[in-house]
Amino acid sequence: MRNNTGVLLGRLMRNIMRSPDTIITVAIMPILMMLLFVYVFGGAMETGTDNYVNYLLPGILLMAIASGIGYTSFRLFGDVQSGVMARLVTMPIKRSSLLWSHVLTSLVSNALTVIIVILVALMIGFRTSANILEWLAVAGILAMFTMALTWLAVIPGLVAKSMEGATAFSYPLIFLPFISSAFVPTETMPTILRVFAENQPVSSIVNAIRALWYEGSIGNDIWTALAWCVGIMVIAYFFASKQFKRQLG
Repeated sequence: MRNNTGVLLGRLMRNIMRSPDTIITVAIMPILMMLLFVYVFGGAMETGTDNYVNYLLPGILLMAIASGIGYTSFRLFGDVQSGVMARLVTMPIKRSSLLWSHVLTSLVSNALTVIIVILVALMIGFRTSANILEWLAVAGILAMFTMALTWLAVIPGLVAKSMEGATAFSYPLIFLPFISSAFVPTETMPTILRVFAENQPVSSIVNAIRALWYEGSIGNDIWTALAWCVGIMVIAYFFASKQFKRQLG
């Protein structure tokens, strides 16, 4: 069997390029949230920073990614329900390519969304002293986070019975940054919420990005963030692959 991941990736990307409003729609909500928090609530936020958009942006980027991976489930669900996936399975194509093409499409489309959000953030005052290596480290963390959530998105894309069911799982992920260090320091939260916020993946990822952008140092948060991403990705990959084999042979 041939590994045609690139061909299948091209097919999915052409579908997205024919309808670029998908990427724009995914970017709109995080951008509106960023503008709302910066210009409406920013003056009241005590974060210890002079520029609230600098504090806010890492969490907004994670929200954008969490919103974007819902389309992975949507596209995969469409392929399964329309019979396209079953048709591809009968062709001399490596089985893993069928899922990896969707995962890589998610990686590319979410990267475009992240770039759009960062450009808007620059226009409203985002600034960083990070060098090229620190920017690459931030890009790597965001890519790992995207991969982890995308493999998670593959599961409902395969098992859902309706389009709404395929995409609904992303809603809790979109709002997970609200119970983290993304918008305010966790020290301001009640004890139960603070314990949860400090021990969930979003906080460690947000803190790692802030450290790279503004502090120029890599603390323990980056290793915790990578451990979360790798752990989620490995577990999701296992169950997604198992479901794929069970469902399509």
